[in-house]
Amino acid sequence: MQRYQNHGTSVASSPSPAALVEEIHAEEEECEEEQEVFQETEGRPAPVEQKNGKRSDAGDAGGGPKSSVFTWFVVLALLGVWSSVAVVYFDIVDYDSVIARAQEFRMNFSEVLQGKLAAYDTDADGDFDVEDAKVLLGLKGATVLKEGGPPEERTEKTSEPEVETSTQRGPEPVKEGAPAAEETSVPGSQDVESEIQAAVPLPPFVDSQFVPDDPAGDEHPYEETNAIDTTGVLVEGPQSEETGVESGRYLTSSKVSQKAEPEEPPEAAAEPTLTPEPAVQPEPAAEPQTGTIGPTEDRQEADGAAEKPAEEQKEKAKKKKPKLLNKLDKTIKSEIDAAERLRKKGKLEEALKAFDSLVRLHPQSPRVRYGKAQAEDDLAEKLRSNDLLQRAINTYGEAAELPDPTPDLLRAALKRRAERQQFLGRMRGSLATLQKLVDIFPDDFSLKNDLGVAHLLLGDNKGAKKVYEEVLAVAPSNGFAKVHYGFILKAENKIAESIPYLREGLESGEPGTDDGRFYFHLGDALQRVGDDSAYHWYELGHRRGHFASVWQRSLYNVEGLKAQPWWTPQETGYTDLVKMLERNWKTIRDEALTVMDRARGRFLPEEENLREKGEWGQYTLWQQGKRVGNACQGVPKTCSLMERFPEATGCKRGQIKFSVMQPGTHVWPHTGPTNCRLRMHLGLVVPRPGCRIRCTNQTREWEEGKVLIFDDSFEHEVWQEADSYRLIFIVDVWHPELTQYQRQTLSPI
Repeated sequence: MQRYQNHGTSVASSPSPAALVEEIHAEEEECEEEQEVFQETEGRPAPVEQKNGKRSDAGDAGGGPKSSVFTWFVVLALLGVWSSVAVVYFDIVDYDSVIARAQEFRMNFSEVLQGKLAAYDTDADGDFDVEDAKVLLGLKGATVLKEGGPPEERTEKTSEPEVETSTQRGPEPVKEGAPAAEETSVPGSQDVESEIQAAVPLPPFVDSQFVPDDPAGDEHPYEETNAIDTTGVLVEGPQSEETGVESGRYLTSSKVSQKAEPEEPPEAAAEPTLTPEPAVQPEPAAEPQTGTIGPTEDRQEADGAAEKPAEEQKEKAKKKKPKLLNKLDKTIKSEIDAAERLRKKGKLEEALKAFDSLVRLHPQSPRVRYGKAQAEDDLAEKLRSNDLLQRAINTYGEAAELPDPTPDLLRAALKRRAERQQFLGRMRGSLATLQKLVDIFPDDFSLKNDLGVAHLLLGDNKGAKKVYEEVLAVAPSNGFAKVHYGFILKAENKIAESIPYLREGLESGEPGTDDGRFYFHLGDALQRVGDDSAYHWYELGHRRGHFASVWQRSLYNVEGLKAQPWWTPQETGYTDLVKMLERNWKTIRDEALTVMDRARGRFLPEEENLREKGEWGQYTLWQQGKRVGNACQGVPKTCSLMERFPEATGCKRGQIKFSVMQPGTHVWPHTGPTNCRLRMHLGLVVPRPGCRIRCTNQTREWEEGKVLIFDDSFEHEVWQEADSYRLIFIVDVWHPELTQYQRQTLSPI
């Protein structure tokens, strides 16, 4: 304002030009000062002059910049809290995918690191591993691959057939696209205990959902494709008190809750020569009434010496590298190695594309075709595809048909082809492939042994017997042939003749002989001829991990389940089912008697060779969790009562059936196939006295209208010495400690 007043005054008084110039310069300086003040205040409003002459900054009235920063801090904090609540409550973040990406990064990083270390690959197997480190540290000499091919994982295995054991895991095969059948017809007797314990080495079941075929006419009690427990493992329980058999033949440590009176041990009896693996601590020697069975130190030393040749054979088989490259293959070795590395690293799709490309470029290369078959095989397992597995089977055959394959490649391709055919249930195709192998390699006893197993899987015991007789004629000490030949003799009910073959085969310690089923059948045969050394073999089977205890000899088990021979209804948790059975026992009895009178043929004879003598018939309503044909039409009220209890009707490892036993019947001591079930017996018609059942060292009698509950994976035996028939109702239920998931996923037996 002062400036404008001076300017007006100067115009009126007509100042001099020099004065005007000075005023203009003064105005310019004032403008520059105002701009500087504006920049310093960063655009804040000009100070306001108050009445008391003081100036106040207009921005301070709103709290200033400090207040704004604090406000925004509070807002952001609140937003963060609510965002965290939203993430947790509404599950916004997929933590599984985050973890998966982290694992993928780790795998990719591992592959990159492996590539960095390729320069230190001393054995030329395509990666840096422990063996390479040993060479670099001077602990081992470098290995030179003469043929130049990468080691084949599949062909490094011994030539003996793989033995299926109950320790394998994985979900059961599921029919692709096939609706679940509500009913099924089961021919013959439904007591499959002896059938399940059949001693046959089966092709390996992998963790997949491949669908084995159901070839008509190919089923046989020896074949166990539908009885494999792919999730359970053997139960190795803690040692418990010594117990005794009521018949007074044997005392041993087992998982039973009863105690026996101590008895004085007589002189030691002769024992077979076989020692448990050193890793397993043997149990204290048991005290039988008719002879001790604990192995002596001398025998243990002899056993160790007997096992050395078998171990040496295994080592030699592992060290020998297969020669898979012919002259043509050696010219393209680098391309084959590159594709093979992709397969071994799990990049199966890329590996298959690489081998496909090589097949188009080199259609006459057996090694390339074999690599393609392996890639298809691995990818089929990964994708759980039967169609892709069938392609692999065909490609294995193509590789064997090409000109000039090496003997090792020819053998590996056809052997793997036979194994995968067996897996898909193509037993006849597998038999033809193995027969071709035997024709090409007539001096290879392991292939003949495989051929014998293929005959057994088809139910052709005569064909298998002929094969094993040929092997034993040339190699009389072949342990694998002996145990299988012994099994065939036992299946023919030539009990005494089977014993030396089974015993000597187990004593050989050869690959494929240390199987729980051979211990089972040898012990069973010895029991039937009254030889107490049966329990010695059961003890060895237990020490080697095949049996949960000397008493509990089931082979398809789930680990950790409570194990005791006798149960009360309260212990099972199935009190409602027991009450229903005991309340309605007369209704159930009357329907069973009606069926016996009108259709006695429905009571099929027991065909599992469990009887020493007598007659034993069974009428099955449910088998493997499914109704059996139209069996319920004869007993509609009984079936209606049972349908309310899925723990019984849905038990895929049991049966629901009537059992009638005539006077003079004796059932050999035997065990069921699995620890996954409990068995209920409802007495319907029980003549007195003379009808009794022994489970381990306790013997009980049935009562009409009352339920007995026991675990039939423990040894049990039955006598019917009354004057008339005995009729009971058998109901199998899931073991109460099995989870719902286990009940749904366990394979049926």
